[in-house]
Amino acid sequence: MAPPASDQANPRDLSLRSASPGCRWKAGVMPVAIVGGLVVLLLVVGGAGVALGPVSVPVGDVVAVVAERVGLDVGEVAARQGLVVGEIRLPRVLVAALVGGALGTAGAVMQALFGNALAEPGVTGVSAGAAVGAVLAITAGVGGTFVLPAAAFAGALVTVGVVFAVAAAGRGRGLATVLLVGIALNALLGAVVSVLVANAPDEQSLRGIVFWLQGDLDARTWEHVRLVVVPVVAGVVAGMVFARDLNVMMLGDDAARTSGVDVARTRNVLLVVASLLTGAAVAVSGVIGFVGLVAPHVVRLVAGPDHRLLLPASALLGAVFLVAADTVARLSSASVALQTGVVTAVVGAPVFLLLVLWARRRIS
Repeated sequence: MAPPASDQANPRDLSLRSASPGCRWKAGVMPVAIVGGLVVLLLVVGGAGVALGPVSVPVGDVVAVVAERVGLDVGEVAARQGLVVGEIRLPRVLVAALVGGALGTAGAVMQALFGNALAEPGVTGVSAGAAVGAVLAITAGVGGTFVLPAAAFAGALVTVGVVFAVAAAGRGRGLATVLLVGIALNALLGAVVSVLVANAPDEQSLRGIVFWLQGDLDARTWEHVRLVVVPVVAGVVAGMVFARDLNVMMLGDDAARTSGVDVARTRNVLLVVASLLTGAAVAVSGVIGFVGLVAPHVVRLVAGPDHRLLLPASALLGAVFLVAADTVARLSSASVALQTGVVTAVVGAPVFLLLVLWARRRIS
């Protein structure tokens, strides 16, 4: 959870000013190369996620199954391998890529709006609201392919509405008010989840709650892909539409208004977009941390703070990170159950710490 922007560590200096686009471009790092490289990396990691597992599938068969899914015929594939790839692994990899892209984009937007490198997608309480909705559904015994994600997304929507309603009632439409309301809601909703966990009706419900709160992509199907693809793609595109406005707003409100940007409206729209992206992602994956925190940080340090590149690159890197983490979780030992969210935390926490220390050294 992000502290106020006035924190003595001044996280803005740790990332938002730690890389200048000009110096990066002179070094030969071009936007097309970065985006193209991330696309290739996503294809490689996604292909590995589909091919690897207890039943190994040759790359040629993976390509054949994927080609068949898009209407191309490139050869025959054994029925077993076609089932493993087409109905089990491919939808799981696609859900991981969509969720990672959503969290990466939402994290980049939140960090820009709050001017705080420690801001993450759930800073307004959206993830906690989705958790309450999902836990309520699990304890009521009404889980399912559609019901559980719908309950989680409904919880996220209610939380977004409460954040803006309280901020408006307090006559404080600034980001500081939104942040404070988000902190309060995170604490309150976390307590509600704790009460529900403590009063779970049976062991099966308790196990389902724990798995969901840790974030997991097990048993994801094409129904989950269809549930999340439209809101995620629309949200990512919507965020990119405002890339120029975010660049101008980084110069300050007065400079943004002089350039013709409606600061208040743009902030509200982007807050809603980032919150809905987070809600849609969490609804099908559970609570997964560090993706929206680490991905924008890495891109910003490598390529600079220009949001015309930062937003698409953060989406792609978030997708790569989550697909890789889910593959590691799926390939873990049968005696140790690892959830995807556990892997992202184990990898993301030390990586983020190293990035912060590196950024401090660069600006000292």
